[in-house]
Amino acid sequence: MRDTSVPAPALARRRFLQALAAAGAAAALPLDAWAQACGTPWREWRTFVDRHIEPDGRVVDHLNTDLRSTSESQSYGLFFALVDNDPVLFDRILAWTRRHLCRGRADLNLPAWLWGRAADGQFRVLDPNTASDGELWIAYALLEAGRLWKRPGLVEAGRQTLALMRTAEIVELPGFGPMLLPGNRGFVQADRWTLNPSYLPLFVLRRFAAVDARGPWARLAERSVAMTRASAPVGFAPDWIAWNGKAFVVDAGKGALGSYDAIRCYLWAGMTDPADPLRRSLLDGLSGPLSMLRAQTGFAEKIDTRLGVGTGAPSPGFAAALLPYLSALGQPALAKAQLARIPTGTLNYYDRALVLFGKGWMDRRYRFSADGRLLPAWSSPCSARP
Repeated sequence: MRDTSVPAPALARRRFLQALAAAGAAAALPLDAWAQACGTPWREWRTFVDRHIEPDGRVVDHLNTDLRSTSESQSYGLFFALVDNDPVLFDRILAWTRRHLCRGRADLNLPAWLWGRAADGQFRVLDPNTASDGELWIAYALLEAGRLWKRPGLVEAGRQTLALMRTAEIVELPGFGPMLLPGNRGFVQADRWTLNPSYLPLFVLRRFAAVDARGPWARLAERSVAMTRASAPVGFAPDWIAWNGKAFVVDAGKGALGSYDAIRCYLWAGMTDPADPLRRSLLDGLSGPLSMLRAQTGFAEKIDTRLGVGTGAPSPGFAAALLPYLSALGQPALAKAQLARIPTGTLNYYDRALVLFGKGWMDRRYRFSADGRLLPAWSSPCSARP
């Protein structure tokens, strides 16, 4: 039943855009764009749900023979369910994550990163190590779902996840400052720390800093940008990088490769609000994709981050991930060309996730404010629809 005290839709949408402007978001968006985002079904998300989310809330990656679920896949499911304003699905995904990845005690245990079919045919945790990118997005989804849906218990759960991460995965790199390890085991060897630049979306760290002011998040936000810039000498982010106590160096195991992890660095940079004081520095440090797209017909699947040389045809998800990046750099023609590379047919889990992030952002289904708050299209203008 419609609340007759709500203003007319056009006025509500206008007020929403004004609120976005006050929050430091990219508010100069056409009113009809927001109307389209909140007034039509999210086709790509519904396809993802149908293909990858089981009735009990498990998010499945069918590409691997173990039919795996990861803390990352669960975290992305939570985030997109929130963007789609679906608390029922959100709760199912959260319940499965807590039960199977956190041993039923998410207040005590960070999620194991990998669950799937073992060699004996049984489904269980395959690797108990953690993955901080999944935890980061889980914490963010909990905090923002609690705020937007007015559920304090979810906010508290998000705070608990942050506290566990602070204990298990935040380290002080000598000579550099605080940093988030990719997991709680296996990433520190003697005087070398292995890191993943794509695990550190700036806007998420901004939100953590606002919620947990005594934590390391504000400093980590600044250091994450410094790390990204230092690890991309010719403008291309690597999948992995190492700190040797004095400088960032090529990771001995992974090499100077930028590919399926690193593509998210450009995605997160492009989605960062223009009012963030570090956004310009971050984009300037990741100039490689723009230079490559200007110089040739397309991007590359694998890039030597020291030489800036690419090889292989990129997956369709790469095109979607570059949309916010190219938009942030004022390159509508290049963005249009990448949009044309996104197929409507069969995609794997990761490509679909990148499409939901990149194209969903371009379709204005959500934005992030300067302090990291999620601004879904449904949060105000959709509430005024009949």
